[in-house]
Amino acid sequence: MLQKHLNKISNYILQDWQVNYYDSNLKARFILLMFRSTHLLGKLPAPLSFLSIFSRLLYQLLVECILGIELPWDTQIGANTKLLHGIGLVVNHETVIGANCTLRHSTTIGNKQLPDGSYSGCPKIGNNVDIGSNVVIIGAITIGDNAVIGAGSVVVKDVPESSVVVGNPARVIRKICKKKLIYKK
Repeated sequence: MLQKHLNKISNYILQDWQVNYYDSNLKARFILLMFRSTHLLGKLPAPLSFLSIFSRLLYQLLVECILGIELPWDTQIGANTKLLHGIGLVVNHETVIGANCTLRHSTTIGNKQLPDGSYSGCPKIGNNVDIGSNVVIIGAITIGDNAVIGAGSVVVKDVPESSVVVGNPARVIRKICKKKLIYKK
């Protein structure tokens, strides 16, 4: 019984390990290992919450302050997340990111302040989405499954599934007929 729980915990924490195997990307592996561990510890009940507090402080120090990646521990992120470089990545904690997504450096994903002083919702990103570097995705928008966001794009409107978008503001330049994800080892 204990072994079964330990296996589940191990599988959860290491779920991004294989897709970040390329070029011995130890930094991405470390960041996602810290993210998943801190996320898991954040769900502990009150008597064990001291572990969560320590883990969050360590995560913020190492990942945010030293490595320069703002990926809050309580963000909902699906399995097999791939980080390429990562420096300058900023994600709002209310953002939802699906499984098998690729995130690159200098990208901002979050909300915006509205004219009345309140804030919009955050993006909901589907599965198998490939986000280029220097991308801005802002507002209560939905990025459909299998979408590709080109480098330097500013996305402020919904992106249909299986679409390639580029530009400022981002616009659809083509549809993807079939997409098969293959990760090289």
